[in-house]
Amino acid sequence: MLRPIKIILTNYPEGKNEELDAVNNPEEPNAGTRKVPFSRELYIEQDDFMENPPPKYFRLRPGGDVRLKYAYIIKCDDVVKDASGRIVELRCTADLDSKTGGQNAGRKVKGIIHWVSAAHAIDAEVRLYDRLFTVPEPDAAGDFKEHLNPHSLEVVSAKCEPSLKEAQPELRYQFERLGYFGLDKDSLPGSPCS
Repeated sequence: MLRPIKIILTNYPEGKNEELDAVNNPEEPNAGTRKVPFSRELYIEQDDFMENPPPKYFRLRPGGDVRLKYAYIIKCDDVVKDASGRIVELRCTADLDSKTGGQNAGRKVKGIIHWVSAAHAIDAEVRLYDRLFTVPEPDAAGDFKEHLNPHSLEVVSAKCEPSLKEAQPELRYQFERLGYFGLDKDSLPGSPCS
């Protein structure tokens, strides 16, 4: 999660952990699966929640249901904010019969979002790159340095699946709906950068 927000599943047992199957590449069925840990506390992308969503918003919202990919359907019951009004946590309930094989597994919801177990997540520094210049031809109108994009590099503290501890520099990893990332040459063992 590049911009994580914490979710607590209030009806999921404390201390319980599960390993769920996730596909390695949704576009290539032969790529196999991997195990991902699941627990009471999770992280989702901030962009997957909106407190006052527009019509036809299919991600998580107060009172709304979404499916956690490969896991349960959840409903947002409460939004917790800090003193400045920033959202710091979402309290949700899970339909514990909605996982594959469960009584409500076929229940339809419009939104599916990604998540990572908070207890098992690894911290990573992620560098997000944008255009270096603010105009298509930076030297056409004088000094190219006047058109440098001050937002061409953003460094974020991400929460990632524990499987990325084994990331290899020559491989690329897809963060679904976010992009492809690779291990940076500046990474230290156990502390990935991409």
